[in-house]
Amino acid sequence: MEGLVDRFAGIDAFVATAKAGGFTAASEVLGLTPSGVAKSVTRLEARVGLKLLHRTTRRITLTTEGEAYLAACTRAIDELDAAEAGLTPKDRAPQGRIHVGLPGAFGRRHVLPGLLAMANQFDKLDLTVSFTERTVDLVQEGYDLSVRIGELSDDSDLVAKRLGTQRLVICAAPAYIERHGLIRKPEELFQRDCIIGSRRKQKQTWLLRTPEGRVAHQEIHARHEFSDGEAMLTAGLAGCGVMQMPTWLVGEDLNRGTLVPLLEDFAGGEMPIHVVWPKSHYLQPKVRAVINMLEAQAAKEGSGFKP
Repeated sequence: MEGLVDRFAGIDAFVATAKAGGFTAASEVLGLTPSGVAKSVTRLEARVGLKLLHRTTRRITLTTEGEAYLAACTRAIDELDAAEAGLTPKDRAPQGRIHVGLPGAFGRRHVLPGLLAMANQFDKLDLTVSFTERTVDLVQEGYDLSVRIGELSDDSDLVAKRLGTQRLVICAAPAYIERHGLIRKPEELFQRDCIIGSRRKQKQTWLLRTPEGRVAHQEIHARHEFSDGEAMLTAGLAGCGVMQMPTWLVGEDLNRGTLVPLLEDFAGGEMPIHVVWPKSHYLQPKVRAVINMLEAQAAKEGSGFKP
């Protein structure tokens, strides 16, 4: 029938653009071209008779009316998601593409095998897996979920579920100790060659636990920096310096003697492991399935999720 207007046209494009902060980022989430997203939002503005976005060459921001409209659209989408979730069988096979963010070495060793098993089990489940040590913006970068190691920041847009704990140990290769001697006190770490992961702040510290049970942050001298845990381990085994590493990564080398534990009276630093995902009233079957898989992996004896 002529004259009928699709009242939902452009809303997905508008919401994705507002959350992602730009047409290009929104296009990656929606699987459209940036120009297609922009045109869809422009048509929506013309239909509702409001300017929803401020556009400049550098950034896109919401107008006052856009902020109010985004809140209304988000509530409506949440209600629709909740309604559809109530109609969807809980045992429906996961399908569609799922974008998962994982920390490098841990993700490859302890999460990727489970994801690959799921891909083989469910023919319609497609994987996009990114390995990175940085904290990704799940909403803006289009991730469905992420595994994070370390304390979480307070983010009301995310849901987190704790999966386990990573226990840390300070160690070095025998060759390094032969050249430089044992470390007797934590303060000596500031004069030693320390191997670290990607820098998140200028001042580098390691997490120690004192004999009295207190948690302490000890400043170190960061000489070598690697963006991947496996590379850090390789450098440590080559005698390039001292490392603070998770036991799941260096346990075998400690048992073989190719690495030697140091400052054992101060060992026991721990970091939590979480799975996080964007907050929504409706958890898609593909996301729920991966979370369930991670919980099952974490519950197994000897898994990397347990210290």
